[in-house]
Amino acid sequence: MVLKLPSMRTSNISSWCSGYLLWILALLVTLILLGAISRSSPNVFSRYGNKNQLSVGVPLKGNANPPIFAYWICGTKGESERILRLLKAIYHPRNRYLLQLDSCSSDYDRGQLALSVQAEEVFRNYGNVYVVGKSFALIQMGSSALAATLHAAALHLKLSTDWDWFITLSASDYPLMNQDDLLHAFALLPRNTNFIHFTNKTGWKEQTDRIVNDPNLYLQEVAPLLYAVEKRTMPDAFKIFGGSPWPILTRDFMDYCVKGWDNFPRKLLMYLSNVPYPLESYFHTIICSSPEFKNSAVNNDLRYILWDTSALGKAKVLNMSHYDQMLASRAAFARPFQTDDDPVLNKIDESVLNRTSKGLVPGEWCPGIGRSKSLENSTPDKEELCPSWGNINHVTPGPRGVSLREFLAKLAVEGRLTTGHCQEH
Repeated sequence: MVLKLPSMRTSNISSWCSGYLLWILALLVTLILLGAISRSSPNVFSRYGNKNQLSVGVPLKGNANPPIFAYWICGTKGESERILRLLKAIYHPRNRYLLQLDSCSSDYDRGQLALSVQAEEVFRNYGNVYVVGKSFALIQMGSSALAATLHAAALHLKLSTDWDWFITLSASDYPLMNQDDLLHAFALLPRNTNFIHFTNKTGWKEQTDRIVNDPNLYLQEVAPLLYAVEKRTMPDAFKIFGGSPWPILTRDFMDYCVKGWDNFPRKLLMYLSNVPYPLESYFHTIICSSPEFKNSAVNNDLRYILWDTSALGKAKVLNMSHYDQMLASRAAFARPFQTDDDPVLNKIDESVLNRTSKGLVPGEWCPGIGRSKSLENSTPDKEELCPSWGNINHVTPGPRGVSLREFLAKLAVEGRLTTGHCQEH
């Protein structure tokens, strides 16, 4: 077989064509990658609305910067508007928000909630508000509520691991300070500080020997707990601790509860699945049973709640008569409020948050808003949530934020010097 070798001219042309094609291919790949990056990154605006200064739109991490809160707001049928109002009252671009409606609501309700979030440009831009598309039946006094809480934490961990504290709220909760104040107050705290209230009331353990069945773990529609006649003995492999079901917990601790690498969180979950009010024992018992977290707890949940002593696990509904007490408590949140149009909520919006009932709370990240500015500039048709965007890594605290920072620093020191809350009552 005779092979015909190409001439020098043919060889040069072939080599040039191959190189040119490779260059074109590399250029196309580069353009595709740049397009993908540009689509995945939200538009970032400076304080004056220009597309520049990328750093003001990206949460900076580290002890020198404000923390990041991961909120879970859960509600039921007919509470979409309350959830949206609460979201706007606690919104800040640094934080992350997970909204969820239980199975009493319809797919249409969840769809409308998602559309309401998507309709706001500020939420679309920062991309930090999520709506859970699937519903679950749950009842606050059953293990289904604990399962839902752990599920929300797991979703936050899956979505991102750059947050510092996990905060659970219901549609009947409301803030007693703005996010600039709260972020400022938490900024200098060790990121492993857990805020969880422990009870010292006698007799609270009597409920843990009762056997219940929570049908909401396996039924789609909400159903009441089923109580067994028999009782069981208290465990001797570990001690049960209890308190408020509304803690503020760290990312590392929630990661431990979800993954349970030493198996205790998983065993405790199995035990409490047949106990009433497991949310009042689960996190407390894990903290006090773990050498890694025992000294991380501060015996305060930063909630203003008036417990009804005549009804186990019930809280008194708050109204205007509690306004002064709430603000004097140095709590970050209060609960429960009866309705979305409660006058006390309007009072908090006006005097504490400086916002309209449908607007956001002003801050360094969005300086062009506020109750007075909204009343002057808004149109009857639609109020723009944030007309100009600023720096999300700077917060401007007020007197309440400065006071809370001093209070939390004192609580954190005292909490690490004592484990009295983990002593058996």
